[in-house]
Amino acid sequence: MSTPSQEDYVEAIWLLTQEKGYARVTDIAERLHISQASVSKMLRRLNAEGLLELERYRGMALTAQGIRQGQRLLVRHQTLERFLQHLGVSDPQMVYRDVEGIEHHFSAYTLEQLTALVHYIDENPTWWQHFIQNLPEAK
Repeated sequence: MSTPSQEDYVEAIWLLTQEKGYARVTDIAERLHISQASVSKMLRRLNAEGLLELERYRGMALTAQGIRQGQRLLVRHQTLERFLQHLGVSDPQMVYRDVEGIEHHFSAYTLEQLTALVHYIDENPTWWQHFIQNLPEAK
């Protein structure tokens, strides 16, 4: 079982690889706002757990297991972002902070249910707008 920190690394590596075609220690450190030494330490850990292949002086690549996990983590992140946006949370920084705060703390079943709700909202915007308009105002 991955820790929230490991999940953040796998997600960052997956995203960087999709965006740039590769992920470097410096890129990961910048994305996660941590030191390069911390990144190097975690990369060795991910390698030991079979999520990442490391070749000294050559780079890194997610294993098939790491790719599957990276894809799953990205979908989870995007689902939570969409849900918060549907709730009317419009500040991108707030959405990011909230997603980062909650994404590691619910079950796969809850994610499936939330994903189904987000898809339903996407397909039935009139229903959702009626719901949102009848929510009590935030204090």
